[in-house]
Amino acid sequence: MPTISRFHGIRIMMHAGEREHLPPHFHAQSGSRRAAYQIADGRRLAGSLPVAAERLLREWSALNRMALEENWRRAREDKPLKPVPPL
Repeated sequence: MPTISRFHGIRIMMHAGEREHLPPHFHAQSGSRRAAYQIADGRRLAGSLPVAAERLLREWSALNRMALEENWRRAREDKPLKPVPPL
């Protein structure tokens, strides 16, 4: 799964193969823990991260919502994903 951002030990990924899986979302990993988050509102869909990592992730996703939405569109069009700035 392609990494689109990294910050504070958190890795953010989005997989083009999931482009048909709604709602639009991205994956995050911190240490051995993983979770998936909805792009529209940052709501956790599955998994869990440490509390501090999730707080940073929610801030980052709110700041980068447009870039995440663009990457989701790019994935649906089978285009390469663009890096998203770290927090």
